[in-house]
Amino acid sequence: MGLFVNTNISALNAQRNLLSSTSKLSKSFARLSSGLRINTAGDDAAGLSISERFTSQIRGLGQAVRNSNDAISLVQVAEGALQETTSILQRMRELSVQSASDANTEADRSALNDEVQQLKAELVRIGETTTFNQQKVLDGSFIQKQFHIGMNFRENISVKVDDARAESLGRWAVSTGQVSNGAIDGADDLAINGTTIRNTNVVDDTVSTTLQTSSGIAKAAAINDSTKFTGVSAYTNRTTRAGVDAIGGGTLDQNNFVQINGEIITGLVVSANDANDDLVQAINSVSGNTGVIASVDEDGFVQLVAEDGRNIEVTSVGAGAARTGLMNAAGTDVTLSNVTLHSEEQYQVTGGDTALIGFTANHLVGVTKVQSMETVDLSTRDGANLALLMTDRALKQVSSTRSQLGATQNRLESTISNLATISENAAAARSRILDADFAFETANLSRNQILQQAATTILAQANAQPQSALSLLQ
Repeated sequence: MGLFVNTNISALNAQRNLLSSTSKLSKSFARLSSGLRINTAGDDAAGLSISERFTSQIRGLGQAVRNSNDAISLVQVAEGALQETTSILQRMRELSVQSASDANTEADRSALNDEVQQLKAELVRIGETTTFNQQKVLDGSFIQKQFHIGMNFRENISVKVDDARAESLGRWAVSTGQVSNGAIDGADDLAINGTTIRNTNVVDDTVSTTLQTSSGIAKAAAINDSTKFTGVSAYTNRTTRAGVDAIGGGTLDQNNFVQINGEIITGLVVSANDANDDLVQAINSVSGNTGVIASVDEDGFVQLVAEDGRNIEVTSVGAGAARTGLMNAAGTDVTLSNVTLHSEEQYQVTGGDTALIGFTANHLVGVTKVQSMETVDLSTRDGANLALLMTDRALKQVSSTRSQLGATQNRLESTISNLATISENAAAARSRILDADFAFETANLSRNQILQQAATTILAQANAQPQSALSLLQ
């Protein structure tokens, strides 16, 4: 091999190897200092692209978890407010049950009503002021709100909180009509909200002794069979019958007596205005068979009441009418109860048979005002009974909303768990692509440091090699 001075091949080779080892050493330094295998696109172009997609996924999943936690916080705020609403409604129901009893005086009912009005005010306040991030959640406006719970387009969950204001809880459109004699038989259809009500049948009323198909009980049963189509329910009020005159007094015997729902009242001497209470006791002694309770007012008029709404049939024979004050003359008369219709919204009663339940044709109910928890009043027994019905409905509404919120929270918690698992696996996948293997990179660092030092030494020796040509010139 020749000795050249102009071109030092050995030095060039050593220089190239030194540059290579220095470049590799720089990469080792970069990887070990950053902890990343890929610091620039040149390190691994395909790997960088894949790792960036994983980064997008991981960051999206992290935000989705935070969004889900926000949704859980909202649900907890709403459910907490509804929990207190439930407590208030339970207390209002308890007061309604108490006020519905005639054991209470007017002053007692007034005191009960004072408490329920304060509870109602708090119910109103909760419904109107419960907020989450400056958004009201119980006023009916929080519907179909979308929470983004995924990393991609339109991965949403819809959260809805039903209207829980006092004015929307226990809503009732109520109207009461006096039932008249006549069965619903399809001759002139009775319809509610466009749905024809079926005919009344004898089996609808198993307690009345006569005119069963005409009774309030039978008509309420027929109406309730269509509630799922009409949204309107019916119930029968107590049947009341007042005497037409003060109790005249006299003997009730086999020729002069009265008969109430099939039970003959006879064999006693009735004092004027029933001062000795004999007539009332005689009627009430058979109330287990008749379903009728009697009392006498301060004017001496007898009052008959059937609490279950059955018909009250009174027959007078001989002088029985005058001696009891129940009728003007001998004969038979039947008193039917009232039927009350109620719904959450306004409703319309149409057809030729509307008069049979005490309504006019095309009767529209609930146009001006619908009863709700906002209108609760316990100052009367009827008001307490209506409050009881509305409170039961309100509790059902609130319980349904709370159940929906609970189910939503459980779903969100499952969502968070799933998102965390996906994020963990995605992070592991990205790590395998992007992160530096310290054991491997440390070994490379040592190797490249040795190679760099060796190349430096060899380059120094190669640079000195041409000087040997000077010895040939000496």
